[in-house]
Amino acid sequence: MNAPEAEPRLALDPAHTALVLVDLMDRIVGLPLEPRKGTEVAAVAKELASAFRTVGALVVLVRVERPGIPRQPPGSELVAGLAAEGDVEIVKRTIGAFQGTGLDERLCERAVTTVVFGGVATNLGVESTARAAGDLGYELVFVEDAMAALTAPEHEAAVGLNFPRLGTVVTSSEVRFTQGQE
Repeated sequence: MNAPEAEPRLALDPAHTALVLVDLMDRIVGLPLEPRKGTEVAAVAKELASAFRTVGALVVLVRVERPGIPRQPPGSELVAGLAAEGDVEIVKRTIGAFQGTGLDERLCERAVTTVVFGGVATNLGVESTARAAGDLGYELVFVEDAMAALTAPEHEAAVGLNFPRLGTVVTSSEVRFTQGQE
């Protein structure tokens, strides 16, 4: 009789890992999202960001601005309590966060090789950013309970079909570091 397989452990090196949280802004988090509310996504994201900061890993907060308008709509700031000193804030004007933002350069400056993702919408901003990161050679990790989409089927397709082909899908409770928080 075979012994049961040990539960896989994700061991991230904080010196080479960044948490990238996409579009956690009041006006987006407040949308009707599935399979969880935006406030739930934001709460998990805040916990992840705190854990990453504790071990000295980079936290990147991405927010979108609509191009060509004099003022952004109400709720275009990051959700309260998400940002902290030392975080990198990226402003994007496309679906993904790499095009024309300097994100790749910022990650390279910190010798980041692994990018951990959360945010809204799973199948839009998160997936577009992740695909570009994969094309650039980053290892990808997707925190399923730190994401939501406009519909549950969109979220489920991304985390069940697409993300496993691009990287590793985990829950927030499975995120571990090679040093620091274990």
